Amino acid sequence: MSRAFTTLEAVAAPLPQPNVDTDAILPARFLKRIEVAGLGAALFHEWRYAADGKERPEFVLNQAPYRDARILVAGANFGCGSSRENAVWALYDHGIRCVIAPSFGDIFYNNSVNYGLLAVVLEPARVEALSALLTAKPGTRLQVDLPAQCVRAPGLGPAGFAIAAHAKHRLLHGLDEIALTLEREPEIAAYEARRRKERPWLFAD
Repeated sequence: MSRAFTTLEAVAAPLPQPNVDTDAILPARFLKRIEVAGLGAALFHEWRYAADGKERPEFVLNQAPYRDARILVAGANFGCGSSRENAVWALYDHGIRCVIAPSFGDIFYNNSVNYGLLAVVLEPARVEALSALLTAKPGTRLQVDLPAQCVRAPGLGPAGFAIAAHAKHRLLHGLDEIALTLEREPEIAAYEARRRKERPWLFAD
């Protein structure tokens, strides 16, 4: 399955709390799962469900129409804490394809690039404006345009965002680290062929 990201227009949900760590995103007891499929059910588990397993109606992703959100507008330092890449997997399996925040935990940000989830950094004032819009008008759709590096919201005008060229390339083409290496397969093969000629004893059977 390709995880390429180009342009996304979708319902967005506000989650303005700062310092949402990876244990809140995916509690540690769910790390025993090695399959991505199904992890979305455990996303924000302690916030989404009461002790009896029933949904907490006050949590944003349990409310219509935020249930269908594919974009999350979050607070500063989203994804801080441990390095668990499973937190990104859970977001993706739930249907979240983009998180917008003033800042991210470094490892979470890198894990997002690896898995095809776009983490967009915007100025705090713009993130606050987006959260206010989404709270006031549930069901509002945002457009996230990676080629143009721009977020568009009704009534707010476009907001540009920065992204490293290598991260943008990987997201646009859905490349994980292995696929990124295989882009260089012709150069790797040429190097190995040259080494065989220069130092054949290294390749003796």
